[in-house]
Amino acid sequence: MRTKAVASAALLALVLTGCGAEIAPSGDGATASAHYPVTVSNCGTELTFKEKPARTVTNDVGITELMFALGLEDRMAGYVMPDDKGQVDKVAWKDAYQRAEWLSKDQITKETVLEARADLVFAGWHYGFDEGKGFTPQTLSGLGIGSYVLTESCRSGKGTERGVMGPLDALYTDLVNLGEIFDVRDRADRLVADFKARIAAVPEPAHRPDVFLYDSGEDKPYTSGRFAAPQEIIARAGGRNVMDDVADSWITVGWESVVQRAPEVIVISNYGTPDAEAKRKFLKSFPPLAGVPAVRNDRIFVLDYVDLVESPRNPAAITALAEYLRTVPAR
Repeated sequence: MRTKAVASAALLALVLTGCGAEIAPSGDGATASAHYPVTVSNCGTELTFKEKPARTVTNDVGITELMFALGLEDRMAGYVMPDDKGQVDKVAWKDAYQRAEWLSKDQITKETVLEARADLVFAGWHYGFDEGKGFTPQTLSGLGIGSYVLTESCRSGKGTERGVMGPLDALYTDLVNLGEIFDVRDRADRLVADFKARIAAVPEPAHRPDVFLYDSGEDKPYTSGRFAAPQEIIARAGGRNVMDDVADSWITVGWESVVQRAPEVIVISNYGTPDAEAKRKFLKSFPPLAGVPAVRNDRIFVLDYVDLVESPRNPAAITALAEYLRTVPAR
């Protein structure tokens, strides 16, 4: 890493006080206003910002688009995400993606954020933050860099499990917190109100099909428990997540549990390799699933990865899935 980047990062003030953090991003003073200091609660930690962050680095597509949805690309040093999760040419924030710098198509690292002279990193547990790789809010604080943790990924306090509130509440919480942190609360409130209205407009179903979310994995499937975004995407669309009794967000389960719960619909998360068509072929050719209603009746629906993680695309995903689930007859 460059000496200049390290020196710049060292000038950023982050003083930990008790269970909270007082964050003073580097800036030219132009962002000071009567709004600051402002304090928000993030995954049980109180974060106080003395001024508006000027050089935020985001990790992954859903997190990046939360910033874009609030018009905050001018407060970003850039974003980190692989090519296979972006689909940036298809979204309302195409111009924002072009204005913000794509810092890396690999994993986010300390070197990346130091090079970008970040004053704030917006990521999540397993959405960038990872103890095994030494990239955590604690390690960043030692470098003088603040952190905001994606609420969907909050640790529950029982171990490695994630999730402290319902997925849509997590989305709304992050939008409101970002509104306070960046002094755009009016934008955040309008966005939350719009999302709530769009979701409330989805008709109540006559029948709630059982739905399994298939992210990846052939030996064992990776799926959504109660606290990942698909839980409420499925529920608000008129279905029932067959793994809604698992008090975690993204989880690995056994195929036997999928077979036992006999989903009527499988939703595929589309990203990377294998793509959605390859995943569909696997599901339809995997012998243990042959008798599962969703496979037997070829009721397999595809949503993009970014639709299924906490992001501004969640309301549209609910609407799209709801239209599909209305075609599923009662057993």
